[in-house]
Amino acid sequence: MEKQWPALCALIVALAAFVHLAAVDAAESHRSLTAKPGLCPRRRWGSGMCAEFCSRDGDCPGDDKCCHNGCGHQCIAPYTVKPGRCALPQTTPMCAEYCYHDGQCPGEQKCCRTTCGHACSEPC
Repeated sequence: MEKQWPALCALIVALAAFVHLAAVDAAESHRSLTAKPGLCPRRRWGSGMCAEFCSRDGDCPGDDKCCHNGCGHQCIAPYTVKPGRCALPQTTPMCAEYCYHDGQCPGEQKCCRTTCGHACSEPC
């Protein structure tokens, strides 16, 4: 029996190391599967590239989320609503979509309606 103790101890150490590594791997997997806060922006134009650039939020840098782009998935800044209100659109016609939500605008700017589109502007 004395000759079996080293082998038994080595087996116990190996089993403990395996259990520890499995727990660390499970915790890492759970962290990458956890959804980041915020919502994916609603797509207002056709479909994006038919490629899978991500499969979960953990694949994306910073606060970006893994969102469906109409065909595949890609990392996109989450939908954000900043404080303040948009001014009434000016009479100068501006027919383009420069933004779709506040999170796409720099600093304190909001994504505001123009005469026939949306653009970033300072809140009032």
